[in-house]
Formats: sequence, C-alpha cells, structure tokens
Amino acid sequence: MLNISGLTYRIAGRTILEDASLRLQDNWKIGVVGANGVGKSTLFKLISGELVMDSGEIDLPVNAKFGWVKQDIPSDNTTLLDVVLSGDEERAKLMVQSETETDPYKLAEVHTRLMDIDAYSAPAKAATILNGLGFKEEELSKPISDFSGGWRMRVALAAALLNEPDLLLLDEPTNHLDIEAIMWLEEYLVSYPHTLLIISHDRDLLNKCADHIVHIENHKLVTYTGNYDSYEKERAEKRMNQQKLHEKQMAHKAHLEAYINRFKAKASKAKQAQSRVKQLEKMDIVSAVMAERAKPFIFPKPEELSPPILSIDKASVGYEKDKPILTGVNERIDMDDRIALLGANGNGKSTLIKLIANRLAPMAGEVERHNKLRIGYFSQHQAEELDLNATAYDEMKRKMKGKDEKEVRGLLGKFGFNKELSDNRIDDLSGGEKSRLLFALMSYDAPHLILLDEPINHLDMDAREGLVQALNNYNGAVILVSHDPSMVEKVADRLWLVKDGECQPYDGDIDAYRKLVIEERREEKKAEKQAKPKKEGVLSKKELRQIAAKKRKAYPAEYKAMDEAEKKVKALAKEKRALEAQMAEPGFFDNQNLSSQTQMEHENVQVKLEDAEVTWLDLTEKYENLSV
Repeated sequence: MLNISGLTYRIAGRTILEDASLRLQDNWKIGVVGANGVGKSTLFKLISGELVMDSGEIDLPVNAKFGWVKQDIPSDNTTLLDVVLSGDEERAKLMVQSETETDPYKLAEVHTRLMDIDAYSAPAKAATILNGLGFKEEELSKPISDFSGGWRMRVALAAALLNEPDLLLLDEPTNHLDIEAIMWLEEYLVSYPHTLLIISHDRDLLNKCADHIVHIENHKLVTYTGNYDSYEKERAEKRMNQQKLHEKQMAHKAHLEAYINRFKAKASKAKQAQSRVKQLEKMDIVSAVMAERAKPFIFPKPEELSPPILSIDKASVGYEKDKPILTGVNERIDMDDRIALLGANGNGKSTLIKLIANRLAPMAGEVERHNKLRIGYFSQHQAEELDLNATAYDEMKRKMKGKDEKEVRGLLGKFGFNKELSDNRIDDLSGGEKSRLLFALMSYDAPHLILLDEPINHLDMDAREGLVQALNNYNGAVILVSHDPSMVEKVADRLWLVKDGECQPYDGDIDAYRKLVIEERREEKKAEKQAKPKKEGVLSKKELRQIAAKKRKAYPAEYKAMDEAEKKVKALAKEKRALEAQMAEPGFFDNQNLSSQTQMEHENVQVKLEDAEVTWLDLTEKYENLSV
C-alpha cells in the first residue's frame, strides 16, 4: 500500500528524517509514535505532498484513494450533513453530473458508477458517523457556522471516515473528542476496511486499534508488529540486548587493547599483537543505549489553606441571559481534592471550570473562595493568546514581574525548558512544548487549586506519565477535564458527572462510567426505533422489498430483460476499463500489431456499451412505469 525508501527531510538545517524507509501492506492499522518534535506530523505532510522531501521516494498504488482530515472546514450555511457528504469528492461530483448531464450514454455511466460506489446510502452512513461522534439527529441540518472549532473538527473527521480512502491518515483524532465519542471511534477504526496511519499518544486507542507501530527514532522509521503494549515490550528487549552487546564488545575491546599495550614491544609476541590490532580495527561496535530522560513537570508547592478553599451554593452559570448551561450546582473543594469531570462535550464541563476559575460569574447562587486562594487555569485555547514572536523566557518574564532572570529560568526549568529552548521563539515550539509553557505560566505564583481543561492533547506518552506523576506529587487541589480514561483513573479520587444541566457526584469508577455510556446508547437507539413515527407516504424497507418482489412476480419477463440488460452494461464497462488499463501501460505502443488490435477492440466495446446502455435505460423506464 505504501512504500517509503531513502526519505530525507531537513528544516532550517535540522534533520527530521534521514534515509528513512517504511513498507506497509494493505489493511494494516499502524500507530505512529515518538517524542514531541521528532517529525510525526511532518511525515504525514510528506506523504500527502504538502511538504517536499529533500531526497527519497514515496510510492502509492496508482489508483489508490488517499485521505486525511482536512483543516479548512467551511464556516457558512452549509449543513453538517452536506459538509460530510462533500468529503467524498467522487460521489459529490457524480451527484451533480447526474442532475446536469444531458447525454443519455454518459448519464447511464454516471448512474452505473453511483451504484458501484453505493452512493445512495451515503446520507444514512454519514448520519451514523456524525451521531457516533456526538451530534444529535436534529443538528445534522444545522449550518456548520453554528458550531465551534472543536465541533467542526469532528465534522472534518466524519468526512474523512465517510470517504473511506485506501490509505487514511489521522493525526491525533481523539484531541477534540470526549470519552463517549472516543469509545465509538475505537470501534469504528477496528473495523475500518482499508489501511490506517494514526498519530496518537492515546495508549488505549493504539492498543485497541493498531496491529503495527511505527516508531520515529534517530531520524528513522522503525516498524513493530502488534499493538502499543507489544511494541513497548519488544523495544525494551531490543534496547536491553543492544546494551548487553555494546558492553560485551567494549570488554572485548579493552582486552585486545591491554594485550597490544603489553606485548607490542616484545619481538616474540609482535605477530600476535599485530593480529589483535587488526581485530581491533575490524570491530564494528554498536552504540550504547542512550538513557531516555523525560523532561520534568514540577508544580510549585503552595502554603496550606483552611478548608474549604472554594464552595458553590445553588449556582447557575451560562453565557446568555436567562439561558443557563448548569443550574443548582452545590459543590465544595478542599486542598487535598483530586476531582475529574465526566460528561459528553457540550454538557457544561468547561463552563463549570470557568465558573470555578472566576472567568464566568454565576447567574444565580454563590461561589465563595478563600481570601488567599490562588487558582491556576490551563486550557489549550490559551495557546492562541501567546505572542508567537516572543520567546518562552519573554512570556515568563512578563508574568513574573519584578523577578530576576535566575528565578524566571528556574521556574521554566521545572517544566522542561533549558536556556536554549527558553530562548526559542514560541512559534518554533512544538505543540507539546507550548503546552509546557502554559503549565509554567499557570504555576508562576504557586496556585492552591489547578484547573486543567484537556491538558494532554499535545503531550507524548512520556510527558503524559510525567504530568500524572507531578500532579500526584502536588499538594494542592486538582480539577481535571480529560478525554483520556487512563489519566482520569490515575489522578482523580472523586468524579463529578456533568449532565442534563446539573453537576452531581458520581459514585462509580471510570470503567463503570464506560459501561453506563454503552448502556445509555443502546437504550437511546432502542427508544428512537420504537418512538420514531412513520412519515406519511414513506414506506419501510420491508414494505419496499415486498412491493419489488410482487412486481417481479407480476412481470417476470420484463424484469428479466431489464436485469440482463444491466448485467450486460456492467460486463461491457468492466471490459472497457480493462482495455483502457492495458492501453495505459508503459511500452504499450512498442508492439504496433498488438496495440492496433487492442485499440480496435476498445472501439468495438465502446460502441457495444453505448448501445447496451440505451437498451437498459429504455427497459428500466418501461419497467418502472408498470403498476402492480
């Protein structure tokens, strides 16, 4: 399906990939992993042609359909459903042509192709995908402009999934999803019928969906068979064996060098010493395994405050007057709390976080904060507020007014910034590095309460583990919104469920919540099926099948003639495509006799096909006009 050889790419003098190779088979599902900044997204841009490689080759089958999640989603009056349907470019083009084409022969070809690609079932399939990604049925007819950027990215993902390309590239597909949508996506990707390349730091997703892992390391692409856990085990074993071999070679080298140094001056041993010199020169010593040191997260420790540090009493909150998102919120927060918010996107988790952070005032009720309470607030949207032309040090210095350089760089160092990285322009930082800067800016005054709204979207596996460890070592309170069940499980000891305009304590664990979501979906589908009224004049699929069968029985000769005409059209169309493929092969015209014969066959088939299409259209029209 995909063959990469000798791929080299550099940017601003820095090597990203060097002589890298990769060979993928049809229907593989590959997770692409590696530390932040190693070039995972760059690899996708090279495959898609958005970036031009310095050298090497990237080969895809000639007729393979290739797709990825597009970033340029429109913001106009196009409905959600139509945006997703437009993702299948071939279908969209054929549907327009079916309405505008006047040539009966070409129109027949259009309808044949529409049937071949199952075009008429696309709206139902698109609706299923959108529903799985969290959209309600009544939202499918709403304009895309009604939805925020995160929801539009879900629409873009839906369009890519509907298109079902032979090779689909997904770059962090879970970043804009909640736990409910991720559960659906995992099931969908497991059964995806073609080849997948998925950049993800979501261990659960890669364990459930990937059958191969490609690790970008030392500018190379290294392929492992199995899911993420299998890859981790195999890589650890390879690194251990490499280190053992290195140590054995170094011991042997030391032994040879000691012998040479001892006996090189003795005439009686000169020949043996020279032999060992040659052995030493021929040694190909494997490199030592470099220790992988994860960059730190260290949150400054605040002083103790008497409980509660914050209490919410019968609060309502929202964005529009008289239209609260949440009502009757009654909660209390102490310094030793570790709380995770559960609930689908759009239910009000981020709204509640903003209420606690004092970024939204309550519409009713009260929020009381300890008079010495300091709050740190993290949201991915804050990255958009950074001055991209400034350095990380500049941003931190502005935040820590009156502090000297040593203190500013010291705090940056607690979040993985050395002097060189601190002095880089923010625009040149990776997504993970920008997240680290936001953590540092949030922590400058040692907050007593940390509010984290999707904190791990751009962090690699090691950074995620580092963040979990840092939060567990932190002596203040934490409130967390995360789509990663693993992080919720490792950090939180209390769960709040935000749902149906309320916030209530949830007594189960994250696994119980997953089961609850699955059961609720099952019940919703069951209720929809039972309650959905039958539209007047619209027949069910079963009724349509019964009518079709009755018609076939009433007019067997007419149906048989139409069916055989359609089969003839399809057979001739297939024969025509085969001849055209033969004519497109390199060197086709080298054999003049064979090429002339093939061209004549093609012309004859073309004439037969046009006649067959006219016959089929006539018979179809006559059959459709027959009444039962």
